[in-house]
Amino acid sequence: MTRALDAAGADGFCVATLDEAIALREAGIEKPILVLFPIPPEVAREARRLSIAVTASDRRLLDGLLAATGAEPDAPVLEVQLELETGLGRGGFGAGDAWQAASDVSSAPGLRLAGAWTHLQAPGDDGRTAAQVAAFERISGDLAARGIAVGRRHLAASGSLVLGEAVSLDGVRPGLATYGLVPDELLGRAAPNGLRPVLSLHARPVRVADLPPGTGISYGPSFTTARPSRIATLPLGYADGWARALSNRAEALVRGGRVPLVGNVAMDAVMADVTDVPGEPVGVHDEFVLIGRQGDAAITAADVAAARDTNSWEVVATLAARVPRVYHAASVPRETRTLVGDEVGRRSARA
Repeated sequence: MTRALDAAGADGFCVATLDEAIALREAGIEKPILVLFPIPPEVAREARRLSIAVTASDRRLLDGLLAATGAEPDAPVLEVQLELETGLGRGGFGAGDAWQAASDVSSAPGLRLAGAWTHLQAPGDDGRTAAQVAAFERISGDLAARGIAVGRRHLAASGSLVLGEAVSLDGVRPGLATYGLVPDELLGRAAPNGLRPVLSLHARPVRVADLPPGTGISYGPSFTTARPSRIATLPLGYADGWARALSNRAEALVRGGRVPLVGNVAMDAVMADVTDVPGEPVGVHDEFVLIGRQGDAAITAADVAAARDTNSWEVVATLAARVPRVYHAASVPRETRTLVGDEVGRRSARA
């Protein structure tokens, strides 16, 4: 996805951890990268070497960062952005300590204050958002008035974008919207504005069997067949991000129709009851869709989120690295990624 965003003209990328930033650099991403959570001071030199910007949001961790980075004539400057506390209650410097943090970064050899940002707690709450924007403007304005060049300022993410009320400042941080999804709490209020889901989850059975009445399905069991049943085993479980909370609460699509997923979700498998699928008996060559569209039917990330009592962010973010990824461009598969490596371009070349 990062390569696609890079090619589409994204100015840079935000990640949560330094490991993610390093992975992007190793994948050939050369544009600016910002790590949104503070990094351990002992790895600051690696961030500096790779020109990865870091966040300062805690006094003690900032002191460690200042101690770990000094003047190195041949080393690139380490860019630092300040997280400002405006009401999220999770991290950042408030009005009372932002100036000292900004001053320390600005005067430190080898460091450059490159920006300031905050997170909006509830973009759909107009009053709360207005208060946070005002707090952000007060803190960053005070820094500017006292001679601190703040750099790029940003606070809007997907929620603000889909509402059409983004306070863009010097940049925006679309997250869920890059999947083509509207934040769950804004469904029905925010227009999709051209967003289309780009992620779907597919599986083919590794076993399809006709089982007699009274057969327990999966561990527990929490589901027992009440009639002769045809059960398909899909090689996808909670180790892949298909949560155990979905046990007996979710569906899949096969041949354009819905079928129930039955029994407890296992680490590596979930079972579908395909007894009532019309036509030839479902077999191992049938494709199942757990998120996405098949024919006229669709299962959305929001549907899955509702079934497991969470949000769409968690559904898409917790799909494990071992789930193979196939990336498409103009409806053509362009890249496949698995745990054993990437395959770029070869698939389309063979097509």
